[in-house]
Amino acid sequence: MVNIIKRSFWIKKIDNAWKEKNIIWLHGVRRVGKTFLCRSLKNVEYFDCELPRTRRIFDDPEEFLDKYNQKRIAIDEIHRLANPTEILKIAADYHKETKIIATGSSTLGSSKKFKDSLTQRKKDIWLLPLNWQDLLDFNDKQFNIVSRLEKGGLPLFFLSERTPSREFQEWLDDFWAKDIIQLFRLEKHYSFQKFIELILTQSGGIFEANKFSRPCEASRTTINNYLKILEATGVAYVVRPFSSYKPTEIVAAPKVYGFDTGFISYFKGFSELRIEDLGFLWEHFVLNELYSRLQTKKIHYWRNKAGHEVDFVIIRNNYPFAIETKWRGENFNPGNIISFRHRYPEGKNFVVAHNIDREFNRNYRGIKVEFVSLPGLVNKLE
Repeated sequence: MVNIIKRSFWIKKIDNAWKEKNIIWLHGVRRVGKTFLCRSLKNVEYFDCELPRTRRIFDDPEEFLDKYNQKRIAIDEIHRLANPTEILKIAADYHKETKIIATGSSTLGSSKKFKDSLTQRKKDIWLLPLNWQDLLDFNDKQFNIVSRLEKGGLPLFFLSERTPSREFQEWLDDFWAKDIIQLFRLEKHYSFQKFIELILTQSGGIFEANKFSRPCEASRTTINNYLKILEATGVAYVVRPFSSYKPTEIVAAPKVYGFDTGFISYFKGFSELRIEDLGFLWEHFVLNELYSRLQTKKIHYWRNKAGHEVDFVIIRNNYPFAIETKWRGENFNPGNIISFRHRYPEGKNFVVAHNIDREFNRNYRGIKVEFVSLPGLVNKLE
């Protein structure tokens, strides 16, 4: 059962966050495991606001906080309350010894009222599909990265004995019914659904709104609005270009990634994963790891107009660190990093591959490249 699996990385992150602030906002896509994570915390009083009787408990927030003073509390689906920010603000200001972790809709988390009410009062934790440490926690007998790439990182989907093809479509139906209609009130189901399918099918590619207009039967403005919705809800990751040499580089067009390798595999029609499929999905898993470990969206890509491209660029110590992802490290070609370093000579260079156990360095035309495992990469970046 998934509810007895302890996601140790996230539990530690929550404990550390509570040492800084007494309010934690836990956000992520549906079924990513927010509820199970809250319930797995030790000595926590859990409240599910989907239930009407639970919502009534919060009618008088001051009485509630007095009753549970100095306790650890999980408030799930807090957006269902009439005034979800009220109890968090009171707790932050007057019950600093009471620890609260709250989950709710992505729209609530990104709303101006929510941000303004809780400025400097909370810690945000972005819960993502299963990362490297999660795989260690979920696999008692064998670490299986291929299964993670194929089934994806939603806990229940990953634990299924078969590829959860039907469940992927059911998830999208729920996403439309419970997130999109209720929160954004879109009317064109076909148009939006088609856009999601195309984003997942073309995941990792450079986004051009005009190319989606005709198949989705929507205007360019509508397509851009759809992308903003997917980004706000965490279903799409928008990776923007790193650039300072405008005449020779891509400066505006982002790359858009689907949020989960299982959905991408399903919509691309992968049956048995080939080496090139594994490399493609590995790039997505690396991005998932970077987001979960670093808890920042400030990750970029680089590409010049000659076609040279670096998968990810992260600024560290004011210098751009270049990251290339490869399923197998021996398949690395240094041309892209060499081209990047001709323009940006300062910063570290990494190749991260699944088959690297022991780190090593190579030198290409005076440019040092470090070959690392994925845990090794994030340790260096952290």
